[in-house]
Amino acid sequence: MEAILKKEIITNKQLCRLIGIAGFVIMTSLGAFVRIPLLFTPVPLTLQTFFVLLSGAFLGSRLGAVSQLSYVFLGASGLSIFTQAGSGLAYFYGPTAGYLAGFILAAFFIGKFIKYGRDNLIAVFCLFCLADLLLLTCGAIWLRVFLGSREI
Repeated sequence: MEAILKKEIITNKQLCRLIGIAGFVIMTSLGAFVRIPLLFTPVPLTLQTFFVLLSGAFLGSRLGAVSQLSYVFLGASGLSIFTQAGSGLAYFYGPTAGYLAGFILAAFFIGKFIKYGRDNLIAVFCLFCLADLLLLTCGAIWLRVFLGSREI
């Protein structure tokens, strides 16, 4: 039974990586549609953050960042995969643009440092919190710039 569980289904590593990247692009896209509007900010709470952090944890720093960069590129290209079915380059001048940059940085960060805490659940939890803090900081900085420019 153990030999069956350890058998690789896809032996081509490049194809396996491509499927992983595409899978996390799809999950991040679907996570954009699971949202909770917040009264005090124009940015809703979404399920995307969960998939962003998992992409870095499962795919590693480079491929995790590539998956999130692919998500941002597809949305910028016109595919309606951003929150509230948004898309296009104009989306990068809106309130959530900083969070999109944070997606790439957080996936890279968690992928880079997850190897140091693999055996310790508390360390993994702390790494996820730090990566989430990085993502939220990027978003908050851009949100401040965006809201500050509207007051002028």
